[in-house]
Amino acid sequence: MKMKIQYKITQILLLVALGVTATSCSKYLDKSPDDQLTLEMIFKDKTRTEDWLAGVYSNVPDPYWGNTRTLGWDPLSDDMAPSTGWEQFGWSVIGMQTGNWNPSTSWDPNYWVELPKRIRSAYIFLDNVKPNPAQLVTEEEVNLMKAEARFMIAYYYTLLLETYGAIPFHLGLTDPNAPAEELMIGQTPFDQVVQWAEKELLNLSDILPPRYSAAQKYGRATSIMCLAVRARLLLFAASPLVNGNAAYSGFVNKKGEAIFNGTYTADKWKTAAAASKLLIEKAEAAGHKLYVEYNSDGTVDPFLSYQNMLFRRPQDGNEEILFARPECNIWEYDRHAQPRGTGGNGGLGITQSLVDAFFMENGRTIDDPLSGYKEKGFSKAAEIRNTRWTESQGNGKVTLEGTYNMYTHREPRFYISVLYNGAWYRRENRTTQFYSGNWDGGPTHDAPQNGYLVRKKVHPDHDPRNNTNPYRPGILYRLGEAYLNYAEALNEIEPNNADILKYVNLIRVRGGIPQYGAGKDALPVPTSQEEMRRVIRNERRVELNNEGIRYRDIRRWKIGETELNGNFYGMNFSGTEKDDNEANPKAFFKRSVYQKRIFTAKNYWFPIPQTEIDKNPNLVQNPGWN
Repeated sequence: MKMKIQYKITQILLLVALGVTATSCSKYLDKSPDDQLTLEMIFKDKTRTEDWLAGVYSNVPDPYWGNTRTLGWDPLSDDMAPSTGWEQFGWSVIGMQTGNWNPSTSWDPNYWVELPKRIRSAYIFLDNVKPNPAQLVTEEEVNLMKAEARFMIAYYYTLLLETYGAIPFHLGLTDPNAPAEELMIGQTPFDQVVQWAEKELLNLSDILPPRYSAAQKYGRATSIMCLAVRARLLLFAASPLVNGNAAYSGFVNKKGEAIFNGTYTADKWKTAAAASKLLIEKAEAAGHKLYVEYNSDGTVDPFLSYQNMLFRRPQDGNEEILFARPECNIWEYDRHAQPRGTGGNGGLGITQSLVDAFFMENGRTIDDPLSGYKEKGFSKAAEIRNTRWTESQGNGKVTLEGTYNMYTHREPRFYISVLYNGAWYRRENRTTQFYSGNWDGGPTHDAPQNGYLVRKKVHPDHDPRNNTNPYRPGILYRLGEAYLNYAEALNEIEPNNADILKYVNLIRVRGGIPQYGAGKDALPVPTSQEEMRRVIRNERRVELNNEGIRYRDIRRWKIGETELNGNFYGMNFSGTEKDDNEANPKAFFKRSVYQKRIFTAKNYWFPIPQTEIDKNPNLVQNPGWN
């Protein structure tokens, strides 16, 4: 399909979405003057103008369900484990986990095609929106809406950069009658697009307000959103994948320009640290802070703090959110993560790798000899903690007598994130039973294939039997991430800076575990840059689990071959007995392989869709995908 036709179809689809009549669409196809008339009609109407801008926002990712069962980035990381049996029902993400995909494989979000549509739509908006005194659309409001459209252009470009690395980049609308060399452009060097995007976002942060007072504008672009997107982009650009990665030394576009700079630049870490610090300062000045709930004695309740940070809206007192999608498909996410015996689909799990990543109650990793971690056996008594969390059978009873020891004495974030076999389930007034043949277990694939369901982001009051779906925002950026971004970047350039521990410890205090270097039961302060790097990465894995961050981290740290390639473990899906004897085939509580995943060097970037390569001779396929 030629670019001109593609451009026309995109505009027609947008007009149809905005409610323009079939007669108008027919006229639109007739001749050029009517094209302008149709756009003029839209931008003379306040409601249709606002609807057009809303359409520009429509591809903001859904952090719960992604786009048609893709679940965002989480299943591609080592966090989430959708049932492998769902592949037969169109869950293409399972094949992506196992290396069974290529440039012709469909991917529902299809950023390469869909995001440029929204970018073009934003440029049409910029070219046509104007004050409308008759409908009380002021010049000030128009300027604000233009800034929103510009933000969306920059934001969508950052998503394209993080997904494909090498992308065509062009500012403004291209005349559909332009020569082919203007329409069929190749990829622009990565750093050039990053430099444009970060400057554009910084400029827009001086134009857009830090927040809106009108509730109907929740989710609209703010100065804080600009700085959050910018800070995350600059952290990505400073990381090993694209900062001095010699593996891409021969990867050039059709003009012979190197797409990635193979020379390491420490200044990129300085820029990233400064961007995160600016974000934190501006966000806190605008009233943002970590969400914390307290017990009656004034101590932090880490269970409710971590759980409700994901559920509460700003009007409910949650000022941690920096960028959220107001409406998400929370009901499908919740239903697929609910145990089969409660009316749910019971197959949206998490990996053993994530289970192992959580700290112990004393703040140490499970491989630390001083952690007290005990894997085998079952507890002799219930665990009581100081919390008002009611999902634990009340009265602070976090685990019950007879709980597999692997799950006892773990940090609070573990219990908010992981639903394991034998956990108390308040809504059903019973424990989960993931044994094969029991309430929530197999042999159907709609049961935890590896003994776990994801609990994080699942609302405890969701009831699939009665279609009860409590609202919550789809959080894309929050202050907790900004703290850890800053700590990571700062550690790369100034390892002894006190701010590193400050911000890591703020996260740990809210998480309910001891700090490094200060406070009750404090842990020793890391003594080297490498040790601190490991500490920060461990904290990110836990704090940000199943929030779409881990897959970015694995890729930008260039650790995919070790973290995402090989056997993935869980508990014994076919186990029918409460036993941990490795020699007993019926024992449920033993580490068992449920999937073999494949990740090779090519998987650091998505392939450019083959249909686009076939249309545009100036594109080059990403490394390894030819």
